[in-house]
Amino acid sequence: MENSNENLQRKKELRRPRPRKKQGCFTLGLLIFVVLALVASSYLKKHLATAKQTAADIYQSTNTKKARNVDAILKQNKPVSILLLGTDTGALGRTFQGRTDTIILAVLNPKQKTMTVVSIPRDTEVAVFGYEQYFPSKINAAYAYGGAKTALKTVQKYLNVPIDYYATINMGGLENLINAVGGLDIKPLITFSYDNQSFTKDQTTHMNGKRALAYVRMRDDDPLGDYGRQARQRQVLTKLAFKSSKLINLLDDGFLKTIKSQISTDLTFDDLIYLGTDYRVATHHMKSYSMQGSTEVIDGQDFEVVDTKNKQAITDILRAALDLEPATTGSTLASDNTIDTQ
Repeated sequence: MENSNENLQRKKELRRPRPRKKQGCFTLGLLIFVVLALVASSYLKKHLATAKQTAADIYQSTNTKKARNVDAILKQNKPVSILLLGTDTGALGRTFQGRTDTIILAVLNPKQKTMTVVSIPRDTEVAVFGYEQYFPSKINAAYAYGGAKTALKTVQKYLNVPIDYYATINMGGLENLINAVGGLDIKPLITFSYDNQSFTKDQTTHMNGKRALAYVRMRDDDPLGDYGRQARQRQVLTKLAFKSSKLINLLDDGFLKTIKSQISTDLTFDDLIYLGTDYRVATHHMKSYSMQGSTEVIDGQDFEVVDTKNKQAITDILRAALDLEPATTGSTLASDNTIDTQ
């Protein structure tokens, strides 16, 4: 009975929609942001040529018109939005290749010194932009259909929130990234053994890349199933981001080489300069939200279906963070792709 109550409490905590405010604690999104920003700022002073080359190597345009004038937004220090995608290559135990296992929309507001982060469930029911004929689709399929461009357009239309930039991290390189920072000290959420690795609840253990992967991949023995695994993934990614941002050897050539092979973005070198200087203050305070839906079986597949009320709440949060006027959340199958940018 005690274990049952404990598991129920864990589930409630995982699904609770209230915002979580954390000081100095970073998500996967901040890992990408911090790394990119440091490449463009701190490293710039001594190694300008290398920094520019690094930025050029990770730059990948979506070749599509932005919803608003992003150059003017950065120069005026207005709030900016970045879609952060963790591309799934199987390292976290998924069977679908090329889908986004992690989807986060982050808003940096330098005047309010706040970062607003919204996690979107990978199984959210959507009509993928440009592929509406395949409705219903899961939102994590958007990247597989048309890459970062399609993923960005899909989320933007779904929520009626302008998205200024994107950044992706190859989750297949997670083991290398963890090894590059010297491993992580993790306090396991539950006790279990997996892939010749054993973990004891609340007993802090040092994990190299291989051990950390075993910790985040296990699902079947977790009482909460995939929700429990997602919690462990967030735990490891948060710890990785935090340690990365503190490392004095972040500027090490080997570490940068690892990062260059795992990250892509449509942020230019100049964009990164702005983020690394004028927008760094926005990371001092973070508000974190999770979009909530209900699980429904459609055509034999499990979807997370978010009702209009909950979706509107997320739209309101993001638009307020961007200092935009309130607007109706996106309509799933609407033919009008116009995004309210005022």
